[in-house]
Formats: sequence, structure tokens, C-alpha cells
Amino acid sequence: MPRRKANGRYSRTKTTRRRSKPKTNLTNLAVSAAVANSITTGLFQSNIIDFATGRKDGVYRAGSDGSMRLTLPELLGVGSIKAGGNYATGYDLQSVLMKNFKDNWMQMAMGVILIPVAVKTATKLIRKPVILPANRMLKSVGLDVKI
Repeated sequence: MPRRKANGRYSRTKTTRRRSKPKTNLTNLAVSAAVANSITTGLFQSNIIDFATGRKDGVYRAGSDGSMRLTLPELLGVGSIKAGGNYATGYDLQSVLMKNFKDNWMQMAMGVILIPVAVKTATKLIRKPVILPANRMLKSVGLDVKI
């Protein structure tokens, strides 16, 4: 019999539920990557992969072009590149970032705001005909992800 509290009501005994490990949501990963790409394109003039690797058009060119384009190896001073980057003539890191931000702030704002809104709307529209069957299929295969 349940235990009686001081106010005369019965309280339920707590049962512990076993929770499954949360699945990796591929949609959220894609949205995060798209937003990060929008930010790196706006601030550093390079997409997220080129920013992280220091490549431009498939060739490693971090710090070689002396422009408004910045990469992570260039900022960290990897290899023979001086730390902090190689910028266009008459610019330093702060002025390059401010110029890129002023030139691209609208594009970045639209990317940061509209990408999640568009994905959320599309997800609601295609949930039943596409996403739920796909998640069931992924579960039956044994993958620990969801769409």
C-alpha cells in the first residue's frame, strides 16, 4: 500500500525508468553546419571546410594570397605562416574581420535566422510521409541516428 503523507494524501512510489541513449539528429547536425558555413563565409571569406583546412580551390594556400580571406591555419600560425595571418596591405586582423562583417552582415544574419526556420518548416511538412518511415528504417537497421 502506498505511503500516506502528512496531509492525508497517498503518494505513489517512484519507479525508475530506463532511458535510452539519445540518438544523433542528422537534421540538427546539417543545420549547425549550414549556419557555421554562413558565419565563416561572412567573416573569413571562405567556406567552413576551406577555413578549417587552409585550402582554396583544392590547393593548400593558407596565408599566401594576402587578401581579406582568412583560414584557421593562418590564424594559428601553422607551418611557415606567421601567427595571426597575412592580410591585405594596410590591414590587421581586427580591420579585416570588421570589413568582412560590414560587407557581409546581411548575408550572415539571413543565414543564421532563415536556415533554422526553413528547416523547421520543411521538417514539419515532410514529417509523416518521409521522416517517420526513414527513422523506423534506421532503427530496424540498428543505426543510432535519426533524421
